[in-house]
Amino acid sequence: MIDYEIVLLLDPELPDERQNEIVTRTRELVEGGGGTFESHDVWGRRKLAYEIDHKADGAYHLLTFSAEPGTLDEISRVLKITDGVMRHLAVKRPKPGPSLTAPPSADREPEYAEPAFESGRNE
Repeated sequence: MIDYEIVLLLDPELPDERQNEIVTRTRELVEGGGGTFESHDVWGRRKLAYEIDHKADGAYHLLTFSAEPGTLDEISRVLKITDGVMRHLAVKRPKPGPSLTAPPSADREPEYAEPAFESGRNE
């Protein structure tokens, strides 16, 4: 099982019942594929950076779940053909853990060292 999240961008003119049907359908696909649906976060109506289908706003929903890659493929296929879904983006959720960056050490030179030469300007 892999942890995923999907951001759904739905038509803002859809009634709340239809938006909930789309989320419920996605949840059924996750659970039908043997995955676990974790949460549904409604971000609400927001202004788009650019118009999509002559619409300046969109209704955003964040879905988090665990599923097999084949299940995610089926969810994406269904969302592509579902009326009212303007866009969707599925990504793997990062696992919490230690940071991969190492702390700077005292014996290491700074990454942006001062230039070793003068620019030749007279100030």
